[in-house]
Amino acid sequence: MTTTKRPALRKVVVAITSAALLIAPASSGWAQQTTDPRVAAGVGAAGVRNDLLGVYREALTNDATLASARALQLATQERVPQARAALLPNLGASARHDFNYYQSSLPENSSTYSVYGGGLNLTVPVYRPQNWTALDQARLTVLQSEAQLAQTQQEVALRVAIAYFNVLGARDQVIALVASKQATGEQLQQARREFEVGTKTIIDTNEAQARFDQITAQEQVALGALLVRRSELQIIIAREPDTLAPLRERPTLNPPLPQDINPWVIAAETGSFPVQIARSSYEIATREIQRQRDAYKPTVDVVSGYNINKFNGTQGTDTNPRINSGSIGVQLNVPIYTGGLIQSRVREAIALQDRSNFDLETARRTAANAARDAYTGVNFGLAQVSALESAEVSARTQLESTQLGYEVGVRIQLDVLNATTQLVQTQRDLKRARYDVLLAGLRLKAAAGTLREEDMAAVNALLDPAEPITVPSVPALNVRPPSRAYPPTLTPPATSTPGAPAPTTRPPATSTTPGVTTPPAQSPAPVAPARRSAPRSKGPAVQQYARSRRDAPSQIAAPRRSSAGVVRVHSQSTPSSRLPRPHSLPALQRPPQSHRLLPARS
Repeated sequence: MTTTKRPALRKVVVAITSAALLIAPASSGWAQQTTDPRVAAGVGAAGVRNDLLGVYREALTNDATLASARALQLATQERVPQARAALLPNLGASARHDFNYYQSSLPENSSTYSVYGGGLNLTVPVYRPQNWTALDQARLTVLQSEAQLAQTQQEVALRVAIAYFNVLGARDQVIALVASKQATGEQLQQARREFEVGTKTIIDTNEAQARFDQITAQEQVALGALLVRRSELQIIIAREPDTLAPLRERPTLNPPLPQDINPWVIAAETGSFPVQIARSSYEIATREIQRQRDAYKPTVDVVSGYNINKFNGTQGTDTNPRINSGSIGVQLNVPIYTGGLIQSRVREAIALQDRSNFDLETARRTAANAARDAYTGVNFGLAQVSALESAEVSARTQLESTQLGYEVGVRIQLDVLNATTQLVQTQRDLKRARYDVLLAGLRLKAAAGTLREEDMAAVNALLDPAEPITVPSVPALNVRPPSRAYPPTLTPPATSTPGAPAPTTRPPATSTTPGVTTPPAQSPAPVAPARRSAPRSKGPAVQQYARSRRDAPSQIAAPRRSSAGVVRVHSQSTPSSRLPRPHSLPALQRPPQSHRLLPARS
């Protein structure tokens, strides 16, 4: 048995996958080290740190949603001075200048004169119960706006963390596909070489080519998803992130404290910001009922005024008198009949209070469910991370075993490709599971209303800013011509003929992803083409076997070769289980007695 030495791919695949997903500099376009000291320290071109904490602090300044919430909170704070003003004295000034013309027939008289003057008016509220209730509502509205601002800031922290880890996850997907593409390219080149020398069939080459094309298509989709995730982070920080700090290789993921779900649920039902906002709305609606009922009560005000009028002539004389007047008193207003307006407003306020009560209950249930969901995500996420770590070791062992089996001939090309893909996908899923655990921990604290900058700093401590990764920019044109003709055409090498041209092979597969450079496959050492044996003619053997079955079912002619080299046939009785069969053909079964084989043509 002649064996052809195959180049070992175990080292190539393991080196590619390990460098791509664990060490990160798998290719020069995605994780290359830069000589810029700012980038080496995790600082971007704009002078800000590109880790999670730096991006979060930058979002606190540049996020438009948070800026809008701040402006709304500042506007809501003015509700209290406005409500208090209705309880304070109101002093106003007035001025006048009139031109009068007077004419009388009996007695006949006419005159023209003008009057000008001014005054002060003072109103002091003494008893206005509606205004006091409105002041309490304004204070509750300010507290509600503060809770809304805190909730928005908490949502910004979550959006930053989600967008940050989404970029890392999308990049891990691209890196996984690039590593799988490189390993598949090596397998494709080896399959072509083995097909050319005659040790393998075209099936292995077609399988590797199909897998390579599939990964190339998936790589383009993953690259587009990475650019979309990058844009989502850009919306928050108002700039294009060039580098980001990745997660450490072996981060320490701790379970939530306390390790009981009930305290987290209770904290969410009482202290979460949505519950605080809904509770404020309910209190405001309750006071609105009292304010509308106070409309039945009378109001008491102290009013006073002082006026000065100067006349330039009068109706009957030419004198210019000056008149000064002043007044002070108590004004009482009692609503007697308003056409049912007050009763309608009371009923409306009661209905709105019921609505606020139901909204408060919905907020409590939602907060409790969010706490349970996040707590479950952390616990089961930790279990998933532990399982995927074991699966990564198993997948690496499986790949090495499959490589060894392929070298000795007990595994095929497709098995190696599947093992490589499984290892790369397991490493990608492991990183994604770690991201999900960290995000679930942040969501748990957000559900309880306790998410602060210190929590973001704790997650940021698990990153590795010393080895930043680059994030690709949007290419100007992402349309490329096909790299090969479809469908694939591979011509088996013909027999050696003097003067015949050498068979053409495909060029080495290269990556078409911007920013990713696939190293070309190493050219193997020259291998002398092996002579392929002519296919064995199995037709006459089958016909001879069928003819023997037809002529003598029990007496089988077994061909034997004499010393002179002449084939002689001897009649002997041979059991059916020891009948000679053609090589690599299925066993022929005895046909029914009702069907006879046709005689073979001479």
